[in-house]
Amino acid sequence: MALPPFAAETLALEARSLLTRVARLQPFALVMPMVGAARVSDAAALAVEHYLIDGQRELRQRIREYLRWLRTPQGRSATPAEAQRRFAFLKLRFNAAITQFDIFADALSVRGEVGNGVWLGGLDVAAEDALQLEARVFEMPPVITYLDRGHGAAIRRARTRLPGGGDNPAAVIRIPRERMVGSGMASSLVHEVGHQGAALLDLVPSLRREIQARQRWSRGLESAAWQMWDRWISEIIADFWAVAKLGIAATQGLLNVVSLPRAFVFRIATDDPHPFPWIRAKLSIASGSFLYPDPQWTLVDRLWASFYPTRGLDPQRQALIESLEATMLPLIRLIAEHRTRPLGALPLIRAFDLASRRPQQLRRIFRDARGSVPALQSLAPTLAFAVLGQAKQDRRLTPEKESRIVAELLTRWGLTRAIGDARTAYSQPKAAAA
Repeated sequence: MALPPFAAETLALEARSLLTRVARLQPFALVMPMVGAARVSDAAALAVEHYLIDGQRELRQRIREYLRWLRTPQGRSATPAEAQRRFAFLKLRFNAAITQFDIFADALSVRGEVGNGVWLGGLDVAAEDALQLEARVFEMPPVITYLDRGHGAAIRRARTRLPGGGDNPAAVIRIPRERMVGSGMASSLVHEVGHQGAALLDLVPSLRREIQARQRWSRGLESAAWQMWDRWISEIIADFWAVAKLGIAATQGLLNVVSLPRAFVFRIATDDPHPFPWIRAKLSIASGSFLYPDPQWTLVDRLWASFYPTRGLDPQRQALIESLEATMLPLIRLIAEHRTRPLGALPLIRAFDLASRRPQQLRRIFRDARGSVPALQSLAPTLAFAVLGQAKQDRRLTPEKESRIVAELLTRWGLTRAIGDARTAYSQPKAAAA
């Protein structure tokens, strides 16, 4: 059955309609209202714009090819069902292009908000610093942060598949509004950056192999504990990354997040990639004590145990918790000493600048800075957050003053990015290849 003229005309009109709507997707550089200090990095802007423009160009080409096909002898002799099938696939590609546009539009439009937009510019700088290691072992992707509703932070990692196909050109990190601007913000940000860093270093698959080997060598509850660590390792690495970069500030932020009603703190969900809150907090404290030995970790550990005592739990849960605690230090050592191909001969622990984040060093920096924002601005952003977190832990910084300092630091980092102050600008990540 040949394609009736009316059917061909209907499909052609619909295809042309798609073309007009694709043409309405203007570059963000033309439509996003934001001050200079709120803008994303040049690398991020170029990566996103080029990715979307290339995708829209390909879509327009496919639509035009379809319109030409309708006029060919092959198209005119096709059945209505075949012509509609081809159009339906075009519509799916169109919807994917819109979805990808909206992903980045949602992340960028919030930068038009007074105050929040500039702070996000500063958070971009902090996120880039959180991804940097002592040795250059990977090419840094561009990073974009944004605010959204809800209580959980999240990341759409760079170089992962976007809806509809194609690799994400930038790491896009969502920060909950309720953490702006407070102590939990840096912890959430660097945790999500840790997911990106772990992917770039190929940490999760290689660590899983080692943990699974430990599980095979173990028996009983010890084997069950290693099985749980295997299930949770992706989130554990991100928490470890945050502690390595922020010191006790990471643990402070995590405790704020997981301070929930007792039933939730001890709820062990087999389908959750996160450790249950009680053991997750204990692991963060133990990681901090391993990386940055100091009596403060014992104090925090006792505090957490007093908030959520394990007495009264059922015997099975109590036994599993004891086994997890017994294998906690071996797990931390395994992570710290782990090597991957990107790291070469370097163990993971050597990839971080631990010396500058030792508690006594952080105390000295805060004492010398005397709360001066310009002095703190001269530091790497994650180091500045670590200094503030340590001062807060030592009760030398009030939440009110902390919020004011962090807000001003974010503003200054965003402004520095905008005006290109070479003294404090950080190396710009390269845009992903189109």
